Amino acid sequence: MTRLDPKQVKAMTEVAGVPQDAEVSARISNSIGPAFDGFAPVAGTLPMDLEPASYLLVQRPKVST
Repeated sequence: MTRLDPKQVKAMTEVAGVPQDAEVSARISNSIGPAFDGFAPVAGTLPMDLEPASYLLVQRPKVST
């Protein structure tokens, strides 16, 4: 997997039901990018994947109903 640009991050988070603006997409892309670079040599060999929508979901505060 290669580093994602902000446009790709925005599309993924919207599909995951966690919409955000372009500024947040850029921040996610910049902060998760080094992880993509670090895992590039072993991409496809690990039992996990990096996915930016869950990154944003974890940062959202829980809302009690």
